[in-house]
Amino acid sequence: MAKYIKPLCKICRKFGVKLYLKGRRCESDKCALDPRKGKIRLIRPKKMSEYGLQLREKNKVKIYYGVMERQFKRYFEIAKKHKGVTGEILLQLLERRLDNVIYRANFVYSRKMAKQLINHGHVIVNGRKNDRPAYLVEIGDVIQIKSTSKCVKTVKECIEEYKTRTKPLWFKVNEDTLTIEILRYPDRSEVSIPIDEQLIINLYSK
Repeated sequence: MAKYIKPLCKICRKFGVKLYLKGRRCESDKCALDPRKGKIRLIRPKKMSEYGLQLREKNKVKIYYGVMERQFKRYFEIAKKHKGVTGEILLQLLERRLDNVIYRANFVYSRKMAKQLINHGHVIVNGRKNDRPAYLVEIGDVIQIKSTSKCVKTVKECIEEYKTRTKPLWFKVNEDTLTIEILRYPDRSEVSIPIDEQLIINLYSK
């Protein structure tokens, strides 16, 4: 699991965008970037070189999805080998991570919580237990929270709390059976954070 030792709210202030690292707190008026607070004290970056901007964008994406450098570089190498736009494929791979799918389906409050759920064996993929948060879902995969799991109550509470939040259209959620069916791969427009992926591609292409 990716670990970051800095205060999580400080990380969001640094990048000037909500990275939803603290789950429910990010949705409340306690969030450091909540507009209801009026003037928001962002951490102003120093004047950056082109390399600095590229590195900043890469780090933002890594923290958002909760991956470390070695994993991130592996995703980039996979994306390069696929036909199409490398940056879009890179983001598609990150969106397809099992922990991200569980989070985007509103089954949990944060990606960190999704990782814990998967690591503890509460998630089934295609009828078999899957304890790998980095598993890349495929079209036709069926993901389910174990019906006998102690976390079912928490998952249902999360679904109820986030029932008005929009879900991506590339998978279908059955809230009664706590299942997710992958219908297609995600489009670039379905990435929920502002990212300039070309900066990342330029960084790794040097």
